Amino acid sequence: MSQPRRSGAAAPPSWQEDVFTALKKHGIQQIAYVPDTGHSYAIQEARRDPAIRDVVLTTEEEGVAVVSGAWLGGQRAVLLMQSSGVGNCVNMFSLLQMGQFPFLTLVTMRGEYAEFNPWQNPMGRNTQRALELMGITVLRADVPEDVGETVEAALESAFGAGERVAVLLGQKLIGRKKWERNR
Repeated sequence: MSQPRRSGAAAPPSWQEDVFTALKKHGIQQIAYVPDTGHSYAIQEARRDPAIRDVVLTTEEEGVAVVSGAWLGGQRAVLLMQSSGVGNCVNMFSLLQMGQFPFLTLVTMRGEYAEFNPWQNPMGRNTQRALELMGITVLRADVPEDVGETVEAALESAFGAGERVAVLLGQKLIGRKKWERNR
């Protein structure tokens, strides 16, 4: 159960709440992640929830193995990452294909809308293709109203039909990021 918000604390965007609600509804027991602002609400709620184990990763490809191992151990898990992390996972995605494990990753996009960091652009432009080349079905949500339904559909495909699925959460959902320089 969620903890009450501290007074003065800003409410998370509704789409972030929709993500966590869908994960709970579909029995997710582990969340593997590299810390990311776009996934911060789901991460915070998972850390508060005794029914969910949060697994902090040093690199995203570890998460492919974590969620595969969770499945082998009888649990449902999801990998949360940024689009830049998809490139780190490409070799590990072969584990999913060879083991025929169900898989779900939620990917916050970079290298799109108002990106300030040019290093994010190449992977941002190629995230979907990289996932599809590795046999992963890609769904996408770019407006808040679509996020909950899209994540629910992905959960059903992954854990109902045994598919490998990624949901790309468009950069507009998170909003413009600004480069802050220390002077």
